[in-house]
Amino acid sequence: DMVGLLDSLVKPGASTKETYEPVNRQYTLLKNELIKYSRIQKDGGWEPITSLQKKFTRGMTDSAVVAIKQRLRMTGDYTLDDSSSIFTDSLEAAVKKMQRRYGMKEDGIVGGGTLREMNQPIDFRIRQMLINLERLRWVPEELSSDYLLVNIPQFKLHVYEQGKLNFSMNVVVGSLQHNTVIFTGDLKYVVFSPYWNVPVSIVKNEVMPGIRKNKNYIASHNMEITGYSGNIPNVRQKPGANNSLGKVKFLFPNSYNIYLHDTPAKSLFGETSRAFSHGCIRLGEPAKLADFLLRKDSSWTKERINKAMNLGKEQYVTLAKTIPVFIGYFTAWVDSNGLLNFRDDVYGHDKKMAEKMFTGL
Repeated sequence: DMVGLLDSLVKPGASTKETYEPVNRQYTLLKNELIKYSRIQKDGGWEPITSLQKKFTRGMTDSAVVAIKQRLRMTGDYTLDDSSSIFTDSLEAAVKKMQRRYGMKEDGIVGGGTLREMNQPIDFRIRQMLINLERLRWVPEELSSDYLLVNIPQFKLHVYEQGKLNFSMNVVVGSLQHNTVIFTGDLKYVVFSPYWNVPVSIVKNEVMPGIRKNKNYIASHNMEITGYSGNIPNVRQKPGANNSLGKVKFLFPNSYNIYLHDTPAKSLFGETSRAFSHGCIRLGEPAKLADFLLRKDSSWTKERINKAMNLGKEQYVTLAKTIPVFIGYFTAWVDSNGLLNFRDDVYGHDKKMAEKMFTGL
């Protein structure tokens, strides 16, 4: 049960007994945050912030602002010893910090979404950390080489060079109907100006109905039919600016037909929740990733990469050394700045794990 598992992790002495725990720095960092939250829980946790006011902004005066300050002080977002009912500049900065940790729009306004996250009970957050600690038990020891990590609930790709974070970028992952699969692979190919071989499911559900309505559907979408499998046409989209894969894709051969790719739908990267794709992972800065992967080959300059992306002719480049790709699912973790992050359980995986890990749910 949750109480027993929590006690086994945070009881006196448990934090120094590392021999039976994973050799993974993230596990230790998250466990230390769990210990802090356990102390908050034992001190009574926090009460929901209630008010007739719908949102709170800088300059306002309201009794609920006192509760907001107290709540953010508990989690380390607000450090001033100020119990006034005035929404100050310092409180706005603290709210932005909290919103950053939750992957929310950093507007410094305590409104519906921010209040909803702040009002989640302490037990909910502790359970969330316990679930992710269990996931981290199965994560391999941290690599000292180059690798890529996609965290689905965070909607981010993290690029590591020799074991250290180099840069991150926004991604779009699979929708609720087309979940991106959790797995590992080895990135082997960069494909510039790619064709898109349209999956059979999309051909059946979108392309064929489109053809029936419009005889010029194939041409208008820059597609071509390369053959037939029974009554189903084999369709591919030609390279170009409007290609669904954009101007470059990155392949790590796998049985799920999942890969990283550019996209012409750039506006989606401005959303805070980015679960829109058919399962593959769309990249916010694909040229930057191509430059990183090919940086040790001096012939692949930024100019040459840009030219290949806009050539309109498919070109495969095989990497001299494959790079591990990890597609993971973490809704609680400690980031490179030492801040505890939480994210929504976008696919419901936490809920399923909780049903197995804890009784009475």
